[in-house]
Amino acid sequence: MEVPEAPPPAQVATVATPINLILLSLFVVLVYMRLRPSPAATLPTPPAPLVFKTFTPPTLQPYNGENGQPVYLAVRGKVFDVTPGRNFYGPGGPYENFAGRDASRGLACQSFDAEMLTEDLNGPLDRLEDLGNEEMDNLRGWEERFNEKYLVVGKLVPVGHAEADEDVKAS
Repeated sequence: MEVPEAPPPAQVATVATPINLILLSLFVVLVYMRLRPSPAATLPTPPAPLVFKTFTPPTLQPYNGENGQPVYLAVRGKVFDVTPGRNFYGPGGPYENFAGRDASRGLACQSFDAEMLTEDLNGPLDRLEDLGNEEMDNLRGWEERFNEKYLVVGKLVPVGHAEADEDVKAS
């Protein structure tokens, strides 16, 4: 009688196959990526705080964008920070003669000429009384545009005004 051949001995399967090692290392990398600490978020440095200030024509004049200064201009007694529009209002821009000055008359008359600016900075402010309806409408349009686009950082008063003296004393 023939003895049946014995089946081959059972082979033990190992878990350390190349594919299992690849899958395990992929799993470890994914868990690490998910749980690793993220770097602390850094916030950009905020701009310097703007303080509402009372300006006179001489104290407004240095804010013309030169030497790293911000660019301010006044329209009907409001002082606007037009620094974001430095290309227009700062040095070399088409409206540069208005920087650091009361631009009301020039904007109303749609003129960039130097004659539109008050020559005597220590004198009274231009009251614009001689302007016509069309020019005043132009000026109101400019003022609305500035109110929508730029921050009001102060008001313009003449030299010797009580508020200007108070602001100087507070400094």
